[in-house]
Amino acid sequence: MTAWNFATTWEIAADNLGDAPALAQGDRTVSWAEFDRRADGVARTLLDAGARQQDKVAQYLYNCPEYLEAMFACFKAGLVPVNTNYRYADDELVYLWDNADAVAVVFHGTFTERIEGIRQRLPKVATWLWVDDGSGPCPAWATPYEDAAATATERVVPPWGRGDDDLLFMYTGGTTGMPKGVMWRQDSMMRAVTGATNPVYRDDPDYEGLRSQITAPGLKMIPGCPLMHGTGQFTSLLTLSTGGCVVTLTNRHFDVTELLNTITDQGINMVVIVGDAFAKPMVAALDAEPDRWNLSSVLAMTSSGVMWSQETKAALLRHNPTMMLIDAFSSSEAIGLGQSVSTAGGEAGTAKFVLGETSRVITDDGRDVAPGSGEIGRVAVKGFTPIGYYKDPEKSAATFVRIEGETYSIPGDYATVEADGTLTLLGRGSVCINTGGEKVFPEEVEETLKLHDAVHDSVVVGLPDDKFGEAITAVVELQPGGAADEDELIEHVKGKLASFKAPKRVVTIDTIGRAPNGKVDYKRMKRYAADELGVELGG
Repeated sequence: MTAWNFATTWEIAADNLGDAPALAQGDRTVSWAEFDRRADGVARTLLDAGARQQDKVAQYLYNCPEYLEAMFACFKAGLVPVNTNYRYADDELVYLWDNADAVAVVFHGTFTERIEGIRQRLPKVATWLWVDDGSGPCPAWATPYEDAAATATERVVPPWGRGDDDLLFMYTGGTTGMPKGVMWRQDSMMRAVTGATNPVYRDDPDYEGLRSQITAPGLKMIPGCPLMHGTGQFTSLLTLSTGGCVVTLTNRHFDVTELLNTITDQGINMVVIVGDAFAKPMVAALDAEPDRWNLSSVLAMTSSGVMWSQETKAALLRHNPTMMLIDAFSSSEAIGLGQSVSTAGGEAGTAKFVLGETSRVITDDGRDVAPGSGEIGRVAVKGFTPIGYYKDPEKSAATFVRIEGETYSIPGDYATVEADGTLTLLGRGSVCINTGGEKVFPEEVEETLKLHDAVHDSVVVGLPDDKFGEAITAVVELQPGGAADEDELIEHVKGKLASFKAPKRVVTIDTIGRAPNGKVDYKRMKRYAADELGVELGG
């Protein structure tokens, strides 16, 4: 094998570390030996059910040890793990699993009723593995996950072996709001993520040499954000690939008290969050009870996905001046676009990043943005990048672009380059909204609002919000004589889309005032919504 493979790497960790913790949640701890054995059982179950080389297996789970066990099982069996946003509604789930050609789904019991309603629309899914979460009995059409994990088997290697081009999928939102599957070679992912902190993984694999590297337990890490998103999942892959332990929280909604308790009780070394949506509640709790929690074990806190304000970073560092705060500028399609590192006395400015070693900022006509020029360009990174979007050559060609003989990933993040070479990040596209770490594209919500009988037209914008970073806000033009209150319109959207895509507030306007070509002035609509709601806009 000439490429890195997560299964082979983690099996070496299991051989060397045995009883050391690999996964933990609440009072439960899974040792490296158990992690390996249980993943073998799940892998054998999937293969015995008919899964073939590089078939797709969806994880429809909240954060839990089973999430990473199921991924390990896929890697062992030469299958492809597929993340699933547990906030998706019926049509979104059907689209994702059908688009991914999923043959199996691992799901928490609480989703049984939803799956019951769509299962007949998913004929490709042959295997359903039910993870007991106390919400009810296992349905007759599913197999208990614990039965699969307890299957006695030798260490699993599929008949076709583990290939150099074995994949993992990371589904992310698209410009139409429908998810698209980013295809990562495991080798590229390991070199991009683990290789960023451990030089062993930058070179070609030397598994015998690795046995002498992973000889003691690594760092303990909490993904405070969901494993279904790249920020939580990719950092968990990094942690496990260096013999560490991934500690997931028990609460299915962000609970700052549980997070701080776990950091203190478990001696956590790395905390992964999503910007101010997580950090501001942490600061509020720590400031209110400064002697309650001990953060001295934390070496680094990292965030990716939304902007992380300088003021919040400074406030966190007052509670542990020795830790590093890392603002990683990456996406599902591009790792290592840039980063910002803050330490006590040296807090980096909001949205100020240093370009990664293999990154550049390119104008729409293909030139490099000159520092201090004030020009706007898209950030591009070369090197270890995805091979494309699954079953979407058109989007693949637009994002993964050949420049000067090398492939660059250009996911659409716009930035300017300051005179000192740092980046000021402007955002993904012109109107994409980041709310609590979720990317929401206004057009999808607008079209859903327009399905309401009382709505003639709508525009959706993001307004500043302490909790979510940006709060989805709708400006609605009603039909002549039409009537609908705010709560009714919000519930209308929630009935058709994932709840996080629904507006937090709705304001009405006499006319949207679209141009003859149908376009709308989003800046004007944003100012209108802010004025109506008394929200102050920065800048």
